[in-house]
Amino acid sequence: MSDPIKHECGISLIRLLKPLEYYKEKYGTAFYGVNKMYLMMEKQHNRGQDGAGFASIKMDMEPGERYMSRVRSAQQQPIQDIFAQINNRINTALTEHPEYEDDVDWQKKNIPYIGELLMGHVRYGTFGKNSIENVHPFLRQNNWMHRNLIVAGNFNMTNVDELFQNLVELGQHPKEKADTVTVMEKIGHFLDDAVAKLYKQIKKEGYTKREASALIAERLNVGKILRKASKNWDGGYAMSGLIGHGDAFVMRDPAGIRPAYYYQDDEVVVVASERPVIQTVFNVNFDDVKELDPGHAIIIKKNGSMALKQILEPTERKACSFERIYFSRGSDKEIYQERKKLGKLVFPEILKSIDNDLENTVFSYIPNTAETSFFGMVKEAQNYLNKKKEEQILALGSKMTGKELHKILNIRPRIEKVAIKDAKLRTFITQDSSRDDLVTHVYDISYGSVKPTDNLVIIDDSIVRGTTLKRSILKILDRLSPKKIIVVSSAPQIRYPDCYGIDMARLEDFVAFKAALALHEEHGTTHRIKEIYEKCLTQTNPSNKNAVNYVQEFYAPFSAKQISKKIGEILSPEDINAEVEIIYQTIEGLHSACPKNLGDWYFTGNYPTPGGNRVVNKAFVNFFEGKNERAY
Repeated sequence: MSDPIKHECGISLIRLLKPLEYYKEKYGTAFYGVNKMYLMMEKQHNRGQDGAGFASIKMDMEPGERYMSRVRSAQQQPIQDIFAQINNRINTALTEHPEYEDDVDWQKKNIPYIGELLMGHVRYGTFGKNSIENVHPFLRQNNWMHRNLIVAGNFNMTNVDELFQNLVELGQHPKEKADTVTVMEKIGHFLDDAVAKLYKQIKKEGYTKREASALIAERLNVGKILRKASKNWDGGYAMSGLIGHGDAFVMRDPAGIRPAYYYQDDEVVVVASERPVIQTVFNVNFDDVKELDPGHAIIIKKNGSMALKQILEPTERKACSFERIYFSRGSDKEIYQERKKLGKLVFPEILKSIDNDLENTVFSYIPNTAETSFFGMVKEAQNYLNKKKEEQILALGSKMTGKELHKILNIRPRIEKVAIKDAKLRTFITQDSSRDDLVTHVYDISYGSVKPTDNLVIIDDSIVRGTTLKRSILKILDRLSPKKIIVVSSAPQIRYPDCYGIDMARLEDFVAFKAALALHEEHGTTHRIKEIYEKCLTQTNPSNKNAVNYVQEFYAPFSAKQISKKIGEILSPEDINAEVEIIYQTIEGLHSACPKNLGDWYFTGNYPTPGGNRVVNKAFVNFFEGKNERAY
């Protein structure tokens, strides 16, 4: 319902453990891996629609034969675009050479993208341009097979400047200061170093230069390379990589901020950002798909062996709770139950807001992603009513008439689909005066579904900026003429920037920040803002590994309910007739619903890395100084 949050990327990796002929014989096609990768990327398109990329490596190719392929797209439908290109290459080759339709060896040698090792990526541009140059996977090329590196990830680093400077001090000349490039070049530097040392050692053992190649592939210690490369990384990441000769890896940050799941059998090793993707595409059970532990890496050697290695010491687990609330698809068994519980836990506050009057209350939701929490909210309303019915029936006992019993049993929560988004409409005019009028027509409403005596309860996953609420949604809902509109967020108030992936960087964009600022003005405490600013100035040095989040002091004087009440005032359009109230999930409720994902820095300011604290202080400095720029 609020402005959409652009968020995480999605990674996919497949290692086929059998020769391609095996898949041709069992599944009818040598393109088994390509087909599965298409499905995995489509099942994660919710994680990124600004760009998509695919890369593959063929094992044991002869010199002069192409063994690496990559295709990327930043078109409007990037996944469909890249697989249209792949299919075109495959179909063209087989049309020109129909005699090789069943010849897997010929297909492997002559058709790109058909390999044993495949990587996919879908992207939302949280920072930077959405041009093709910014789309993963990124490729670092070299004539030495072992020094070719393909990297894709779901990550943001808070200390890009520091990482960039480290590369410069190593003697490199990075082409740009972006976290993706700096991370890839850091891995590449230690890969080059490891290959050079192995080559020197193997030569001393008396092997020829050509014989050394296979031995380098066998002996290369990928875990050691990752350990050296990631030593100074500060951020949230699930990083995947392919090395030219056929090794592969997926690494997760020490706090487990970004998700990664894997599955292995005798045919494949598969990694993805979401568990149900693997379950659906490979038709396996929930318990068969494992979560990659924080600070660990899956390392798949060229020979097909897989190992789990600790790369960095795990810190306190702070897996992103927004993954559970909003980003990941709700088809995950655990996420589905967690979202229902989020809806259940806000019900007591709703009950207070409507003064226990369920008979004159309509429940609904916007957008579709809030549907699961809506189920949880309504189920709790049913539980409440069942308890009331039981009390009434027991109180009346044998004196009850059939009519009275029927009346009691007939009471149930009133559920309506009050707003339906018209997907065909696009708000293409950018001038605010014209755009606002168009926005109010993006949703159709169900006239007659609400009476003038009714409360209207609408649940959403989150309320971030609130601009869409104020400019359109509340005005649209007001046309139904409810007595009161209660907007419920299944997430707590978003108060702080997220520097680990989400496109939420500027404090003044958050309606919770605006509400706290208004409260400072009302309470005559604006002098504290400058005091906080001066403290924040002392915490922005990139070398500060013990930074403190002083922005928490900005919110400290006010309760969550005070801020929610002020948000309701800020978001209420001047010409609205209904009373508006905003109810947010509590932090305690969030942790109760999502006990395995306690990363809550955007709600509490409790960042899991020092870089997070530096970023939030810098964001406050930017706000105070009037700088319209990101803090990282």
